[in-house]
Amino acid sequence: MLLNSFDDFSPLKEVVLGSAGDYIERIRDMSFDMFISDNLSGARGYYPSISDWYTGEGRRERNEPHRLALKERFLHELVEDVEGMAEQLEKLSVRVLRPMALDPACAEMTSPAWSAPVTPPLNLRDNTLILGDEIIETPPTLRARYFETQFLKPVFMEYFRQGARWTTMPRPMMTDASFDPANVENAAPNIEVPLNPRPSPYDVGVEIMIDGANCLRLGRDLIVNISNANHALACDWLERHLEGRFRVHRMHKLTQSHIDSVVVPLRPGTLLIRSEGVLDFLPEPLRRWDTIVSPVPEVGDYPQYENGDPIPPSPYIDLNVLSVDENTVMVNDACKTLIRTLEEHRFTVVPVRHRHRRLFGGGFHCFTLDTVRSGGDEDYLS
Repeated sequence: MLLNSFDDFSPLKEVVLGSAGDYIERIRDMSFDMFISDNLSGARGYYPSISDWYTGEGRRERNEPHRLALKERFLHELVEDVEGMAEQLEKLSVRVLRPMALDPACAEMTSPAWSAPVTPPLNLRDNTLILGDEIIETPPTLRARYFETQFLKPVFMEYFRQGARWTTMPRPMMTDASFDPANVENAAPNIEVPLNPRPSPYDVGVEIMIDGANCLRLGRDLIVNISNANHALACDWLERHLEGRFRVHRMHKLTQSHIDSVVVPLRPGTLLIRSEGVLDFLPEPLRRWDTIVSPVPEVGDYPQYENGDPIPPSPYIDLNVLSVDENTVMVNDACKTLIRTLEEHRFTVVPVRHRHRRLFGGGFHCFTLDTVRSGGDEDYLS
């Protein structure tokens, strides 16, 4: 099919689903801490703060690369759950495409300024933004995911052959000096201030960095969450690139990065939100939409891990649902209260298993890149 995706709720025809194979480890470095700082400074009982993970000398040295091995059993179960999602999508008559597999021999990558393990292409929503008939590869915010879109090349090439536009935003050097906030006044309150950033001969100052999951797509409108100077520069680029085709709206400091576990458009006129306070950040027309406020997660809603295994993603990760159409929503089968809430609002819920979403990060929206939906460049905000 021809590439066509303007929103997250019109009937889904074709989607790329990530792969969890050979997810061996993740690395703690400055890019990781800056990326998930919202959760590291969050509510006790749901997830650890940065001081829970690193105290004293460990906190001062947290910018040193620190590898976190992932248990084999959890990896097998993650793969099972992702493949179960593929089966369910196909049952719903959605064509499922997959990225290339990660060769275990390609375990490490090195740039002039840093090195990192290669992360498999699981959370595809982050490094690509689909706008209508255009593929936009976004500049990565995590070093370990720098080349992640390379695994999508066969998929992107096929859409390109069929007439799709294909653009890559500027790639950052990603030295320590690349990351805002050097000036914390520009940043969301929950952004971690970089500790002990080290100079590099490749420093170019604060750079363009943003994830596709910072953006909410509504027909001809694109709402971009801006939490730091990296995001602001990226929004400058998007405004210039999309001028005349899309209207770009800046949403300031809603959260540290991704918004798809904070505000989720389920259909025209209806939003799923984390709390009523989210509305204060949205463009005025969206504040008039009907809202479904998420039930507050409980600690017992999630698997508990021994030996202090870090679980950085937000407890609201299960708001990361995938709409198959304006009435049908794919939801984690463990979220009984959320399922009941959506059903009370007359949505058809498709429950799918996803056990270790907080250990690995990412929900159903994160794992997918919807490339063909039946919607167009409608005006939802006038």
